[in-house]
Amino acid sequence: MLRPVALVLLLLSPLPALAVETMRIAMEDADGEVRVSGRGLAMGGDAEDAQFVPLSSGQALIRRRGGRLEVNGAPVMGDAVRFRAGANAIDAGVPGDEPLRAGGSQVRGDVVVRTFKDGLQLINVISLEDYLAAVLGSEMPVSFPLEALKAQAVAARTYALQKKLEAYSNAFHLGSSVLHQVYGGVNREDPKTRAAVEATRGEVLTFELAPIEAYFHASCGGRTESGLAALQRDLPYLRPVDCPCGKLPASKWTATMSDGELRSALRASPEGLKVTGRTDTHRVTRVTLGDGSVVDGVLLRRKLGYTRLKSLDFDVERTAHGYTFSGRGYGHGAGLCQWGAKALADQGRDYRAILTHYYPGAELQHLY
Repeated sequence: MLRPVALVLLLLSPLPALAVETMRIAMEDADGEVRVSGRGLAMGGDAEDAQFVPLSSGQALIRRRGGRLEVNGAPVMGDAVRFRAGANAIDAGVPGDEPLRAGGSQVRGDVVVRTFKDGLQLINVISLEDYLAAVLGSEMPVSFPLEALKAQAVAARTYALQKKLEAYSNAFHLGSSVLHQVYGGVNREDPKTRAAVEATRGEVLTFELAPIEAYFHASCGGRTESGLAALQRDLPYLRPVDCPCGKLPASKWTATMSDGELRSALRASPEGLKVTGRTDTHRVTRVTLGDGSVVDGVLLRRKLGYTRLKSLDFDVERTAHGYTFSGRGYGHGAGLCQWGAKALADQGRDYRAILTHYYPGAELQHLY
């Protein structure tokens, strides 16, 4: 197994011209069976040098029988099988060039179906650049300026590679939900996301030769948060910086909740709720209820709902039957602010200047 430093050097070494950096993305879990289909579909083992056998029907029904797998009624060896579509489907080491459908998703690259707990798990093995084109369409509005999309592309590429380092020997590197980076497959690609990814191909942000933890969020409300306060990650390149998104209407929000809603969410009476702790950027760290009980700010947002309490930068007022939260921003506030990136791009900043602003001290390097 490669040591972390060796892995960093491996990732940061220039790749051969024909090499492809790939990611393994957990897509979804299934019960006892799942269907995979695609033009020129072939199957093989879950290995980079596996040999693939064409399936004449272009479809595969994978069932779990106890701890074993069946494909179209025939048992297969091992606890995982890999599918590939397209003209190069039988080539070893090259992810498929034709989209395939697996479960409820349409994706590029290969799909691994493996036994997992009592059912099946689908993993998309995809080139990093194809993955990013779909991530951008899931994470940032494609109507944003190209320079903002390019900044997001570099941040997302860096985030993915850093997570790959952490999970190098695992079955997958990232999930596909908001807990990682939102990945919606082929349907989330767009010509603008493709252009942004291609324009920044191979570029990553590093600090002391390692890919940084390139966190990002929708809107900071006017000032980003430190990594320590937002994520318990005390990192030198995640420092509070001023942001032009605070002047945008999109950064303001309100949420009114009744006493009943708050009581149900907090499992306590909300009477007397008040903010009793804030970070240096005005974000709430704790609230105290009338009975003296204290609720952590991060826990409060989780209990009340991330889409209702959009950030921890809020003030709260008592109403006749509950409380009104008046806030700024959307998300944890650390790293790249997406609406701020749009505002900076509208001002004429290029993606390099945007990244330097939100990740002070990080360096932009070409990995390949």
